[in-house]
Amino acid sequence: MNITRAQIYLAEVDGRRPLILRLWTDDGISGLGEAALAYGIGATGAAALLEEMLQKLVLGRDASAIEPIWSDLYDHSFWAKGGGPIIYAAISAIETALWDIKGRALGVPVYQLLGGAYRRDVRCYANGWSFRAVTPAETARAAEIPLKAGYDAIKFYPLATPIRNHPNGVFAHVSRREFDRDFEDLAVERVRAVRDAVGPKVDIMVDMSAELTTDAILRLGRRLQEFDLMFLEEPVDPFDTDAMKLVADGLHVPIAAGERLYTRYGFRRLFELRAAAIVQPDIGTVGGIMETKKIAAIAEMYNMRVQPHLCAGPVATAAALQLDACIPNFLIQELYPFRVPDHFDLVDAPLEPQVRNGRLAVPDRPGLGVELVEARVAPFLRADIHHTP
Repeated sequence: MNITRAQIYLAEVDGRRPLILRLWTDDGISGLGEAALAYGIGATGAAALLEEMLQKLVLGRDASAIEPIWSDLYDHSFWAKGGGPIIYAAISAIETALWDIKGRALGVPVYQLLGGAYRRDVRCYANGWSFRAVTPAETARAAEIPLKAGYDAIKFYPLATPIRNHPNGVFAHVSRREFDRDFEDLAVERVRAVRDAVGPKVDIMVDMSAELTTDAILRLGRRLQEFDLMFLEEPVDPFDTDAMKLVADGLHVPIAAGERLYTRYGFRRLFELRAAAIVQPDIGTVGGIMETKKIAAIAEMYNMRVQPHLCAGPVATAAALQLDACIPNFLIQELYPFRVPDHFDLVDAPLEPQVRNGRLAVPDRPGLGVELVEARVAPFLRADIHHTP
């Protein structure tokens, strides 16, 4: 079952750029992976790196040798050691596609290959509903969107400044950590308005996106404690885990972090300091499915729970659900369910539209459980590489 062909798709959908990989074997089995850099800057770089990695280190190899291939990518790409999101997004896409191939070859979902399911459906929270809301009143009204869709857990960004009339509904983060009392008051009132609107039984999470200094987030976080937050996410720069520890010790709110940490090695200091209660590895940037499972196992040892980060395309969502099924310390899954249909329709059975009452069933189809829709992805083909012995 040797890898003979790779197709790389870099989609352009409503301001997002899902980067999807499809690997083929010599017996006609294919598998999908995603480099989860659909937002921000980096997808083009990851696509080029992915092509180079495949040609030099992957094509021609036995597709069943998932961990040996991962180790070679780590050891012999040179920049993986100490590397960041671009290189690990590429590695994640390759590794995930190999799991998909193995599941399809054996006729079982990936979670069966990872030890079996603890759960057959997962609780989800809705993100992405607040991107056009500026005032507290607008944010409260926007919170009705996920509630009407059946969600009982929601997350938003009280420090974000939505760009009015932007066609893709985007927002600006705080620049240079500059922050005054008026803006702090606005952030608090946004959270207060949402809590008042949704009531006490809906879980609320707030994402700080590492926008403030340690003193500022401690002050703001203490004001937010009254709203019974499920967690406060990424309060300070992910490079500064010591500051994360100061925040965790200074607040009576669970801290979540990890979307911008890569591999188990990148999480080590976070674990050692116990600087977070909830870790958030992203399968599509942290190193892949097995790397995330290893991080979850270490988190279990430190009495931490796992909330897999997710903000990419539908292949990344499918991979996340397979892992969610088989980690004991799973907490809740992030979703962006309110994007345009074109975003989900890259695959034949997108998961986001299948959420019912805030829960999502884990697919039982072989592999990740999704197939590319050829007519949808064909315009986005960036590279089609064949192995030459």
